Amino acid sequence: MGKFITIIQGHPDAQTRHFCHALADEYAKGCEDGGHEVRRIEVARLEFPLLRTKDEFEKGTPPDSIKQAQDAIRWADHLVIFYPLWLGSMPALLKAFLEQVFRPGVAFQYQAQGMMAKQLFTGKSARIVVTMGMPAFVYRWFFLAHSVKSLERNILGFCGIKPARATLIGQVEGMNERQRASWLDEMRGLGDVGK
Repeated sequence: MGKFITIIQGHPDAQTRHFCHALADEYAKGCEDGGHEVRRIEVARLEFPLLRTKDEFEKGTPPDSIKQAQDAIRWADHLVIFYPLWLGSMPALLKAFLEQVFRPGVAFQYQAQGMMAKQLFTGKSARIVVTMGMPAFVYRWFFLAHSVKSLERNILGFCGIKPARATLIGQVEGMNERQRASWLDEMRGLGDVGK
C-alpha cells in the first residue's frame, strides 16, 4: 500500500522555476511510479500574513490558504520540504509559513505548566531537501547544517515528526547537465519508495 505524501515547495520565488521546482517535480513523479498519493503546497503562491504576537500564534484564525495546508499536512504520512539555503537558513517566507501551519491545536497541544507539549504529528516522517551555492560538505561539516538541524528538531521533532532525513545539494549554480540529471534521478528514486 502506498503512502500519503505532501510536498512543500519552500522556494519563495513564484515567478521563475528553479532547481528546487525540478527536484520536487521528479520526487512527485517517483511517488506516482511507486503508487503513493501526493498533495503539493507551493508556499510562494499562498497569501498569508506574518504572525507578530503570541496571541495571534495561539488564538488567531488562520486564513483559508493556511487551513488547506494544515489539512494536507494532517493527511500525510510523509512530508517533503524543498528550499534553497538563504543566508545560512531557510527563506523567511517558508519560516513564516511554518509558523502559521504548526500552531497549537494543530501540530502540538500545550499541557499543564511544566509539562512537555503533546505532539500531534507523531507517526509522520519527513525529508528535507536543501539546495545551496556552497559545497554541501562545507555546510554540513563547517556550519554543522544548523538550519536543517533546527528544522528537524525544533519544528518537526517538537511536533512528533520523525525521522526527518536531509538531502543537501551543493554548488547548484555550477552544476553541469549530467550532475543535475543525477540529482533529479535520485529525487525520483526517493519518491518511488516514499522516503
